[in-house]
Amino acid sequence: MKKYNLALDWTPNINHIGIFIAQEMGFLRQRDIELNIISPVVDNYVYSPAKKLELGIADFALCPTETIISYRTKEVPYNLYALLTIFKEDVSAIAVRNNLNITRPKDLDGKSYASYGARYEDLIVKQLIKNDGGSGKIKIFYPERLGVWNTVLNDKYDSTWIFMNWEGIQRPDLVLFKLKNYDIPYSYSPLIVSSEDFIQKTDKNDIHSFIDAIKEGYKYSMKFTSESIKILEKYIPKSDSEIDLLKALEFSQKYFGEEKNFGVIDIDLFTNFLEWAYKNNIEKKTIKAEDLLF
Repeated sequence: MKKYNLALDWTPNINHIGIFIAQEMGFLRQRDIELNIISPVVDNYVYSPAKKLELGIADFALCPTETIISYRTKEVPYNLYALLTIFKEDVSAIAVRNNLNITRPKDLDGKSYASYGARYEDLIVKQLIKNDGGSGKIKIFYPERLGVWNTVLNDKYDSTWIFMNWEGIQRPDLVLFKLKNYDIPYSYSPLIVSSEDFIQKTDKNDIHSFIDAIKEGYKYSMKFTSESIKILEKYIPKSDSEIDLLKALEFSQKYFGEEKNFGVIDIDLFTNFLEWAYKNNIEKKTIKAEDLLF
């Protein structure tokens, strides 16, 4: 039995449904894999999922495209590779409280944003505002990572970055700005990734077996909605127990793509985001999209 550790990017939620299904339904076990799933609650997000890969705490992790870029271009580079995507297109958005009379991104000038502290995050949000004709002068705050969402729920800050299929289901009254509607070709989030270190020392067939098991879990969630919800609800933290899992899954199913092509990464989406980031001085180094893929 091969034992692997996978680091989640957030507390268990709808984005992770296929992972928990693969665990519960035996899709991993059938491939001789024992998977330990690590929630960020374990260390209160002291280490990001990618950092857990670098430290050898995890073998696989969930993170957005820009994390792979960031780790490849940081002062001491550490190569990560994308194994598969969960969604075919971006399901995230910049969310704003609905009591501020904000109707478009440029209205965020002078308002507050609760940031997760990711390397490119603040620059992307500022560029969103600029692309809509604003100056990009938004006030950035850095709450405790796992508490970011609560600062908007509690009206402490005005905006943050959310997943429409999770926080957006919890608070459908929020004003949402999708990046693609303002000329930002945001790429995949989340991806399931691994490190060059782990890939080099691991049989490629074993990695493909892991990928296949996870894919099978997500494909199951496309076909068996109620059964999938029953599996996921056991892992949802009490703080999120009021979120309608049926609505969350039905929303997500529209973005999973076709079953036969689930998880396949379109290299053009990588390329478009890389070129955009370079053009807008979000990232100063040039990177080839194909170098980011397993």
